[in-house]
Amino acid sequence: MTAGPGLTRDSVLTSKKVLRVAEVLQIPVYVTTQSRAKLGDTVSELKPLVGKAVANVDKTCFSMWIPELSQHFKTSAPSEVVIVGIESHICVTQTTLDLLANGHKVYVLADGVSSCNKEEIPVALDRLRNEGAIVTTSESWMYECIGDAGITEFRDIIKLVKETSDDTKETLGALLSRI
Repeated sequence: MTAGPGLTRDSVLTSKKVLRVAEVLQIPVYVTTQSRAKLGDTVSELKPLVGKAVANVDKTCFSMWIPELSQHFKTSAPSEVVIVGIESHICVTQTTLDLLANGHKVYVLADGVSSCNKEEIPVALDRLRNEGAIVTTSESWMYECIGDAGITEFRDIIKLVKETSDDTKETLGALLSRI
């Protein structure tokens, strides 16, 4: 996420949580910035967490489905991809549509997307849901990823859930006020 008018505290908090979950569960992370020279770099709060990204690419296309990233995915073996980011009606939408068109299962985390026009968010989420994306929340996605409280990583995940509980409540409250 780059600093800019579409960035919200809530989307940064959710992105931090998702990146921490990805680290615990060893889920590959792919990061892009949109025209870094003009719009800015990844926000400082996320920089330490994106350092281990498989790819961190600056782009001018609105979609993240660019050769530098798409080469990591095989259409013959569809991936499950989770999306967080800014400009839900532009970059998030175009990336999600491209991933779906290429046969991937896409989770769009409603509490992890934002827009410079907050009214765009529910419209974008509704469209993506209708196109076949799974629109859910970060906590729901986390529990779906682990599936079983008996896995080794569960302790780390539940600790993260407890640490981010207040932020999650605040973020979901803001989300519900937009829907």
